[in-house]
Amino acid sequence: MTRPITAGVDGSEESLAALAWAGREAVRRGLPLHAVHAWRYEPHEAVEGDRDTQAGWVRDAVDAGVRTVSGRHAGLEVSTDVVEGDAVDVLAAAAAESDMLVLGSRGHGRVVGFLLGSVGQQVIAGTTRPVVLVRSGDRATAEVDGREIVVGQEGSPEDSAAALGFAFETAAARGATVRAVRAWTLPPVFAYSPGSLKLLDEAGGPEPYENKALAEALQPWRERFPDVPVVEHVEMGSAGQVLLSVARRAQLMVVGRRARRTAVGARIGSVAHGVLHHADCPVAVVPPA
Repeated sequence: MTRPITAGVDGSEESLAALAWAGREAVRRGLPLHAVHAWRYEPHEAVEGDRDTQAGWVRDAVDAGVRTVSGRHAGLEVSTDVVEGDAVDVLAAAAAESDMLVLGSRGHGRVVGFLLGSVGQQVIAGTTRPVVLVRSGDRATAEVDGREIVVGQEGSPEDSAAALGFAFETAAARGATVRAVRAWTLPPVFAYSPGSLKLLDEAGGPEPYENKALAEALQPWRERFPDVPVVEHVEMGSAGQVLLSVARRAQLMVVGRRARRTAVGARIGSVAHGVLHHADCPVAVVPPA
């Protein structure tokens, strides 16, 4: 089954930017584009129209955005779906049937960055598919001016396999370079075990050990995508800070997700959360394989 690239659309400037991004990516990957909107009937004296009338208004708004994207990409297969229901449930269900889900996110400059609302956070934390967040000011020119696909790698090769795979597939579709970033910090002295000290000694120290770990994680993806140029970037510092330090190089930032549930709601991991709020390029959050 061919999975579409799905964009959540509500008529806002942010969602239209997400739809435009999704359309370009669908063309690159040879996939259909699907636009979905979740809505609720508002039976209120201040809101005119019955259920069918309001549904028609919503569909007209979605269709207007879709027509714009279709006009830019002749031959692109496009479908739309207006679903009455909770936005998180509707978007999560659409994501489950998609190659990826693309959402708009409000951005107010490089300092504030993305404003990730509760809907977006819950969808990212709950879905098993990659979710891409796109700012309202995103432009296609940022994808063709030599910028890279930046991806964070941490832990073992298996830990970051899903994020690396998404980054390499995207880079191959765009003819772009992958910059794989691995950040490291010195652990407290008491955290060193005899086994870890032996591994560090055999590698020649912490930094050579981290370089080796990144190279091992990248090896299967280099073999699978031999035409994709790769830059290996190992730097001391927190993962979020190191990734953001190279954000200006990126046409897309790819991070893994460590979702967990707490008493106050969904959490997607500190690195993904920090990058989503401060990177000024689209960000893909990829769940574990």
